Amino acid sequence: MTLINKLAEVRNNALKILREKLPLELTYHSYEHTLDVLNATEIIAIGEIVTETELALLKTAAVFHDIGYIYSRENHEEKSCAIAREKLEELDIDFVTIETVCRLILATRIPQKPTDKLSQILCDADLDYLGRDDYFPISQNVFLEFKRFGVVKNEPDWKEMQIKFLESHKYFTVTANRLRENKKRENLIKIKNNEMFEAENY
Repeated sequence: MTLINKLAEVRNNALKILREKLPLELTYHSYEHTLDVLNATEIIAIGEIVTETELALLKTAAVFHDIGYIYSRENHEEKSCAIAREKLEELDIDFVTIETVCRLILATRIPQKPTDKLSQILCDADLDYLGRDDYFPISQNVFLEFKRFGVVKNEPDWKEMQIKFLESHKYFTVTANRLRENKKRENLIKIKNNEMFEAENY
């Protein structure tokens, strides 16, 4: 079995785990979020012109990047890396590949600090929704999850957090900037005008 086929098998198994074991109270860090990041990863990777092997690595990291949430919200990136390492080792995947996947996963920790092209792609994919038309329904899911776990208390807290986050956020790749930056700025203006709360009936 080739490395690319092994990585595909690992991804399929991981998606099954996510579907079955992610806590239901995770309204944002859900199975659907993982699929969304996986899709965005492919779109950005194609735009950035990566090899077939690099794409397989990126997709594997995308599938595993939040799998640590099945155990805990705290330090979930490290837990995700540990789970990925375990599952990859089960198929005798080489050390360098495993460490690459873990490095990509850890790069998605906020504040994001990608160190190379592949980690930039995954980081942009993880926050792709900031510059899309579906930002507001997705941000509502983030709000509900953050409120449930005490990250924010109310709408004003959430608005302040979102304004600061979007003002400080920058996409790393040329592709993400081309596809998402203008819409992200539009979304920020709507937040400042309180349109996010009117639209989502918070």
